[in-house]
Amino acid sequence: MKLASLKQGRDGKLIVVSRDLSRAIAADGIAPTLQVAMDTWDRSASRLAGLYRELNEGSPVGSFSFRPGDCASPLPRAYQWADGSAYVTHVELVRKARGAKMPESFWTDPLMYQGGSDSFIGPEDDILAADEAWGIDMEGEVAAITGDVPMGASPAQAAAHVRLLMLVNDVSLRNLIPKELEKGFGFFQSKPASAFSPVAVTPDEFGDHWRDGKVHLPLLVDVNGARFGSPSAGIDMTFSFFDLVAHAAKTRELEAGSIVGSGTVSNSDRSSGSACIAERRMLETIETGKPETPFLKFGDRVRIEMKLPDGSSVFGAIDQRVRRYEGPK
Repeated sequence: MKLASLKQGRDGKLIVVSRDLSRAIAADGIAPTLQVAMDTWDRSASRLAGLYRELNEGSPVGSFSFRPGDCASPLPRAYQWADGSAYVTHVELVRKARGAKMPESFWTDPLMYQGGSDSFIGPEDDILAADEAWGIDMEGEVAAITGDVPMGASPAQAAAHVRLLMLVNDVSLRNLIPKELEKGFGFFQSKPASAFSPVAVTPDEFGDHWRDGKVHLPLLVDVNGARFGSPSAGIDMTFSFFDLVAHAAKTRELEAGSIVGSGTVSNSDRSSGSACIAERRMLETIETGKPETPFLKFGDRVRIEMKLPDGSSVFGAIDQRVRRYEGPK
């Protein structure tokens, strides 16, 4: 099934969306918000699925046209946002571009950081930044929303707790990252609010394209209407979502509604392009000695989407413009 949150209050209003993303219906009688649905999943999921069936079979009373622009991120805020780096070939490229050797442990122990989750931006909200010199970049990713995950869960056990999947634009301010990492405390200012796809979907929506904890479909990333990359989310994903969730839960419980990201989707075969500008710039540096592709400018448009082989959109699209932030009002 497909779920979304209309912009309403801090936590949105839960709606069920048809498979073709054309119609929606409020889920008030089942759960007012997606977070409540996650907290009560054992009893709410089957009722939401029933509403989803009705919506796909016709136009039940109360249904309406679905407009992604009316949506917040499926979880407008979350108790946890932990972003991994499952595509180790991408990490290897980062190291190679700056002449550093990658530790062998990166192939067996996932990288992960804890991002800000007190507010996300909607799938068609502007990316706000005060200065282009910060190095504004998109990062196309896939993310999972979990149920309650017990501490110490194995990957096999974690599999039972992956409830929903989404797309992510994990916005990065590349020119702020180096000085933050020099401090040894990780990202903060260089990772502003992320955006997620209009809808979150249950894994069964992918059919055979969801297997082994990975989505085996291309991630389509466009900048200003031109295809920037279409790397496969299943190829070269060293750590599956089951691995990533287990990693996050090694020393703590994960509460229902926790979000775990894949990190930038990347393939070792670079012919399908990239899901972030930084990767293209690293390839240019390796090839010619310097980067050529600029980071995003004010007015630029970013679109991130995933489609099934028949051309139908799975999540709807993240479709954003970069705008100058003018300061608090």
